[in-house]
Amino acid sequence: MPRDSKYFSSSKKGEVAEWRQDLKTSDKVLLKTTVKRIIAAMTVGKDVCPLFLDVINCMQTEDIELKKLIYLYAINYARSNPDIAILAVNTFVKDSQDPNPFIRALAVRTMGCIRVDKIVEYLCDPLNLALRDPDPYVRKTAAICVAKLHSINSELVVDRGFLQQLKYLSVDENPMVVANSISALVEIQNGESSEIIDSQCLSAVIASLDVCTEWGQVAILNCLAAYKCVDGSEAKKVIECALPKLQHANYAVVLACIRLIINHLQVERSDELLKRIVPPMVTMLNAEAEIQYVALSSIEDIMNQFPSIFHETYKAFFCKYDDPAYVKYKKLDILVKVTNEGNVADILVELREYSGEVDIEFSRKAIRSIGACALSVPAFSQTCVDALLIIIDTRVNYAVQESIVVLKDIFRCYPGKYESVVTPLCRSLECLDDPDAKSSLIYILGEYAGRIDSTLDLLQTFVDTIQDEPTSVQLQLLTSTVKFFLKCPSQQAKTLVQKILKFATTDSEHPDLRDRAYVYWRLLSHDTDTAANVVTANIPLPS
Repeated sequence: MPRDSKYFSSSKKGEVAEWRQDLKTSDKVLLKTTVKRIIAAMTVGKDVCPLFLDVINCMQTEDIELKKLIYLYAINYARSNPDIAILAVNTFVKDSQDPNPFIRALAVRTMGCIRVDKIVEYLCDPLNLALRDPDPYVRKTAAICVAKLHSINSELVVDRGFLQQLKYLSVDENPMVVANSISALVEIQNGESSEIIDSQCLSAVIASLDVCTEWGQVAILNCLAAYKCVDGSEAKKVIECALPKLQHANYAVVLACIRLIINHLQVERSDELLKRIVPPMVTMLNAEAEIQYVALSSIEDIMNQFPSIFHETYKAFFCKYDDPAYVKYKKLDILVKVTNEGNVADILVELREYSGEVDIEFSRKAIRSIGACALSVPAFSQTCVDALLIIIDTRVNYAVQESIVVLKDIFRCYPGKYESVVTPLCRSLECLDDPDAKSSLIYILGEYAGRIDSTLDLLQTFVDTIQDEPTSVQLQLLTSTVKFFLKCPSQQAKTLVQKILKFATTDSEHPDLRDRAYVYWRLLSHDTDTAANVVTANIPLPS
């Protein structure tokens, strides 16, 4: 609006008094110019509240543009001047009965936006008339106004029967009235749209879907998604009316359509219909990052119900160099879910590449994803382990440590299968400074105590610095040392156990460590066979 920029340029002292004088003029051009300057000052944060009464006195005008400006001012300052705002009620009521439907709608809309309790009572009669107005523009405006009134005084909306009138409007002959009435009902019911549409109004709602605006379509589709179909044929009818919306340019419409299809597929199952939602979802992954994230979150939810639906389009979830971190993380989660024997090789190549990224957290998550692939596709677990060993050979500190944590879970899932990997892991001791990585390696030492030649020396190294370790490492070290003694009893192992038990029971201030040490001490004192059955028992596989 270049021609209106002049209204924002004034900084003259005493201009409020000057504007007050100009508001009393009979010159319509000067009056409109003055109101524009007041609105401009209000827009940039200047306090023009002292002019409230003077501006309100100008409301009775036939100039629609001027009336809109004054109504905008009234909406902004009515809350801080509720007593004076009541003076404008008569003008609002008069305008709500104007022959011009745009003025009638403007009056009702403005009264709904003025969130002042004293004005609410005066809004009811004009709103009641507007809901029955012969012009659809007024009716659709009144429908939204009911939702606004409900947020101010919900009891009044119920007592005056406005909810019932909204339900009548949901089968109106005008599609925009239908869309707005449904939107208002959803807003009033706090997003719960399951009881808004019934079988009697279903046909009218479906008929309005193709001719209302895109945001009206979103409201209708969401309500149709929540509608409880009586049988498969009705579900098919609802789905077929929504299918063309999969090609809509507005992604909100597309997502609402997909939600509808997913919900009603529970009644009318069809693999062909299910496949039709895949292309539009994949298309959304080429949109802006924020839309991508919403699409990815929706895809994740869909896969909880239909796990294999996106297996063939797995390459769409490969990360791009310019993807923001939150999109990359979500793509990694989905890549793990779409992994199967047919695509795991390609996905592992991609994940290995991600593990060398400069973003450390992204690299760590990629390594964790490799481990998740090993658990979800057992036939390729060896390939995943080989990939992790290659990462360990890079000697990159954080990558090595994350790989050890992941391998611990793989060892738990496939006990005894990858014993040959244990020795290379032990050579990575100097890289460890992360508590989780230390705990994981110590766990491996305890589990494979009888198969690693240097277990005693490695455990001795950790025990010597136990006082400097966090509690999680101390707890794991205590358990693994006891396991080592039970699996490989010797005088050196006994000395090591006594040393760590003494530290845990006398020097440590952590109650969990102390209690666990006393349990182990009493078990060992009573019977080593019983202790072995308890401490070295097989633990459940990771889920």
